[in-house]
Amino acid sequence: MHWTVPKPHSECKVVLDDGTHIVVRQHGNPTGPRLLMCHGNGLAIDLYYPFWSHFESDYEVLVYDLRNHGWNERTHENDHNIVSMVCDVDAILDETSKKYGSKPTFGIYHSLSALVALLYSSQIFGAILTRENSGFDGLILFDPPVYPTGPGESSEEFDQAVQTATARTNKRSDHFESHAQFVELMNFLPGFSRLVPGATELMAHSILRESKDGGYQLRCPREYEARLTRFARTFAGQINFDEPPHPIKVVGADPILPFSYLPTVDLSDMISVDFDFVADATHYMQIEKPELCAWYVDDFITKIRSASH
Repeated sequence: MHWTVPKPHSECKVVLDDGTHIVVRQHGNPTGPRLLMCHGNGLAIDLYYPFWSHFESDYEVLVYDLRNHGWNERTHENDHNIVSMVCDVDAILDETSKKYGSKPTFGIYHSLSALVALLYSSQIFGAILTRENSGFDGLILFDPPVYPTGPGESSEEFDQAVQTATARTNKRSDHFESHAQFVELMNFLPGFSRLVPGATELMAHSILRESKDGGYQLRCPREYEARLTRFARTFAGQINFDEPPHPIKVVGADPILPFSYLPTVDLSDMISVDFDFVADATHYMQIEKPELCAWYVDDFITKIRSASH
């Protein structure tokens, strides 16, 4: 299986608060409801094409990479933090509504970007988000790195997982002689064994760039990725799901499987959150069971739109 990400209809260059920019690409049906999509730490949105390809007929699909990932240029490590990324969401919503017009917008986020989207929609950053935009009409979040902070709850497992993930990232290979070498390594790792056929080749094209010294290097440096994992610990317990400003759907990994990033949190007890998990799927569920994950998105949005009419 070979995946080819199509050329976008257009691109929107979003200038960020620090003067750098993020490229947002428009795919799909411009007359449909708008989906705004981003990816997990160290990855790139092109890797998720097996998932977001399912929306091209019925939705306007706007995709972008986190700063220092994917299509974006590398900036200073000091600016590579969750606070900056929350502000980036504000700038992206503002600029895309100006370029493409205002319409119902549903955010579809995975892992770290899901935490960023939750923080953007919370009260925590209200004082520093100065742009006027309508925000999201709903969020669909895949395996966000959060944990409950109620009475009797402990973050010990989460803290240990953060330390383990950070150490593992810092030891990761960051230079490869060829795409083939990278693919061979990825196909060997158990954490990627459930990906759809052709996904590791797509990963190579999505998260590697040519190195000045020959071969290929990670688009997002491993120290940048580790930095965000450490930051996630600071914010993961600060999310309040009790009064969301819009409907939220959370889709988690199979809790029976060993987690491949951070622990999946079961939010089914929270009345304000629509929660499901994908059986026999890991943290990378959108690239393991893309059709089912796309169904969860479409079903959730259809219910919201039906309720509003």
